[in-house]
Amino acid sequence: MPPRKDPDASANVPSFYGAELRYQRELAGLTLEQMAEGSFRGIPFLSQIERGERRMPLDLARHVDKVLRTDGFFERRCEDARKARQSGHAEYFADVAEMERHAESIEEWAPMLVPGLLQTAAYARAIVRAAMPRSSDDEVEKKVSARLSRAELFEAESPPRFWAILDESLIRRPPVPAAQMAELLDHIAEAVRTTRSILQIVPETAAAHPFMMGMTKIMTFADAPPVVYVESLHGGQVIDYPALVKQYRESYDLLRAAALPPEASLAMIEDAAEDYRNGKHRD
Repeated sequence: MPPRKDPDASANVPSFYGAELRYQRELAGLTLEQMAEGSFRGIPFLSQIERGERRMPLDLARHVDKVLRTDGFFERRCEDARKARQSGHAEYFADVAEMERHAESIEEWAPMLVPGLLQTAAYARAIVRAAMPRSSDDEVEKKVSARLSRAELFEAESPPRFWAILDESLIRRPPVPAAQMAELLDHIAEAVRTTRSILQIVPETAAAHPFMMGMTKIMTFADAPPVVYVESLHGGQVIDYPALVKQYRESYDLLRAAALPPEASLAMIEDAAEDYRNGKHRD
């Protein structure tokens, strides 16, 4: 058996937090399995927290404090570790960006903006600048860099299965010049094909359908319950209540049925990219 690799507690706040968790667990004479019992979290999940690779959710911090009798230490400090992992993302999105990297599947409904995992730098910059008109160039570029870096999850050994459903208006109403829209649409088609993802378009001719309001993301995990993330203009919410997650799951399945088939959707993306390149864009 290879020697155990202890986390470097000095590397960053999450590593310090994880190292303290391991120390307290071993001091109590507990295995990861024993500490996970009753928490609804898997052993790999806890192990990743101890290595500083994953954040501690509040419900798990409370469970750990109860099991280890640490007088609320991990609950009090889990917010510090979470803030340390923001890395340029909005505070309300930092946890979601981390969840993406550990998800088995990611399913998105995008009625207003192209999903961040499919954006180009030019498109991301235009969206960030529109949302933050008073921000400095450095602040905007930090947000753009953080958004683009999320796509690195597709390069993992076992990347999440990705399924995105976009409203047709996203390719008909350009927030950037035609050349940059062509670049964006080419990038989307390339990303979908190379990552073996699935993309569908809900056409303008579609009748009323589920999810007519707001962006929605559904994520499943090997070692934790599924969650839903919904976002509004200046905030977002993670939903993990099982009954409500199930309702979102059913609505997303109905949305798939209202969308065009994947190959027809990709053809629409590629045709629109060609139109933008040739100055034939249809408003």
